[in-house]
Amino acid sequence: MSFKTKLIPFAIAMAFAGGAGAQEVVKIGHVGPVSGPSSHLGKDNENAAKMAVEDLNAKGFKINGKAVKFVLQLEDDGADPKQGTSVAQKLVDAKVNGVIGHLNSGTTVPASKIYFDAGIPQISPAATSPQYTKQNFNTAFRVVANDNKLGGTLGAYAVQKLSAKKIAVVDDRTAYGQGVADEFVKGAKKALPGVQIVDKQFTTDKASDFTAILTSIKAKNPDLIFFGGMDSVGGPMLRQIKALGIKAKFMAGDGTCTEPLARLAGADAVNGIVTCAEAGGVMPDQQKAMDDFRARYKQKYGQEVQLYAPYVYDAVMTMATAMADAKSAEPAKYLPYLAKVKYQGVTGLIAFDPKGDIKDGALTLFHYVDGKKTKMEVVK
Repeated sequence: MSFKTKLIPFAIAMAFAGGAGAQEVVKIGHVGPVSGPSSHLGKDNENAAKMAVEDLNAKGFKINGKAVKFVLQLEDDGADPKQGTSVAQKLVDAKVNGVIGHLNSGTTVPASKIYFDAGIPQISPAATSPQYTKQNFNTAFRVVANDNKLGGTLGAYAVQKLSAKKIAVVDDRTAYGQGVADEFVKGAKKALPGVQIVDKQFTTDKASDFTAILTSIKAKNPDLIFFGGMDSVGGPMLRQIKALGIKAKFMAGDGTCTEPLARLAGADAVNGIVTCAEAGGVMPDQQKAMDDFRARYKQKYGQEVQLYAPYVYDAVMTMATAMADAKSAEPAKYLPYLAKVKYQGVTGLIAFDPKGDIKDGALTLFHYVDGKKTKMEVVK
């Protein structure tokens, strides 16, 4: 009698265990800076990852004919390389099926080695440093154009469209800031061999006082200042440029090219002065899909898309598509399918070249009108 009594609860427990295991759980890691100066961008990315996972689960996404449940493991890298590698190892230890992130090149590049060693696919929605894919890690992918294109395009635009002949360059010494500034200089010199780089100055990604470097720049009387860094530094820098009476135009890459820049700098410091580029962009035939996404995002979170949310959303969906194509969420099995995936997303067609860079990546040029970030044109 006692033997049967013990068996019944055991049988019930096994039945529940079987029911619980009927739906496979697919664990996706997301990493971005949700603390620190770039937290508004990190949170924007995190929101989009949540939105994508909720959409996948709501439609009963299937892998190999079975509905699966996607869960997110959210991590904060604080835009700090050491913290980035620490949370990367945490995700590896948690045996995630894939990773979306990181945002900054300075965290994405060192973390990518950890994911590669573990065989875990990684899609960055924002990191633009060429070094990320130059490492030849078959686990590393990105859904935006890299700094070779971004910086080079801005350099050519500065001399050809803005008629800049004397340029000062400032970067924040991060992998991203230094990289995009270097590519800008190369692009400007290629487009106009006689262009003068009259000053090169350096700051940090946490600086707030730029009086010394801007005073040096003012003495060189440049036509244009290029800044490689994030909006949390670019905004206060623009405010001080105006206060010092510097008349130069201002250019920057995607880290500075945000809606909050006008608030951080003041509308008068950006209107008619700033030209910037976002590493991504949609052609006219894709605009409705992007507009619909932005409207849905705003309705859900009560705020506008900051910068890379659409690319995060597409990155999650692209990873899920590769899993479906492979009929498996196991990293080793779906990784080859991710390399050859074709996914029509909010931002356009996602497909990767042999290095993991997006094929035919677009850039969008912006300026500011009445304190609002306003699109000028999309270039490929």
